[in-house]
Amino acid sequence: MNLREYQTVFTVTIGVLSLVATFPTASMIVPFPLGKDRFSELWLLGPEHMAESYPFNIRVGEAQGPVYVGARNHMGYSQYYMIYVKFRNQTQPLPNATASQPSPLPPLYEYQFFLLDGEEWEKPLMFAIQNAQFNDRSVFIRDISINDAPFSVNCYSTLDSDNVGFYYQLFFELWLYDASSQGFRYHNRFVGIWLNVTG
Repeated sequence: MNLREYQTVFTVTIGVLSLVATFPTASMIVPFPLGKDRFSELWLLGPEHMAESYPFNIRVGEAQGPVYVGARNHMGYSQYYMIYVKFRNQTQPLPNATASQPSPLPPLYEYQFFLLDGEEWEKPLMFAIQNAQFNDRSVFIRDISINDAPFSVNCYSTLDSDNVGFYYQLFFELWLYDASSQGFRYHNRFVGIWLNVTG
């Protein structure tokens, strides 16, 4: 090889090594097409870190949990997430998966976190029904606590005679930061657990 050929090989080698060295940093900023589905995971696990043994029969004033809420980023690049925690009775609306719309109910609690592609996040959550009024056919829940923070819910439920209970749902919506609107948008994923408030 002559000197010009060595220079060409040296230049190409340095260029390839530079691209390989900068790819991890660049992939955090620039989304590269990866040829795979892009999605985010959202999960809710029971106290033994399994998809079972969730709190169900709930007595007023007793702490429940922990349940573990988690998310994993498979979007191909870094993402900024938010999870809203919401509470509803059987007749109040859940998110609409067909229209990709969140529940219109107000959030009680939120988590915000940043994940690199392939990274996961998980946190324990404790909750308790703090103040409820019962009669034969209905329950009115005034307050609940989430991770020891109190929230007013003023949520009414009538007796479900088929399943013999007063049913509510604690649910979690996944939101994603949208740089174009400079705000979070609903990411069309939610999970929840049913609760039977027993007194």
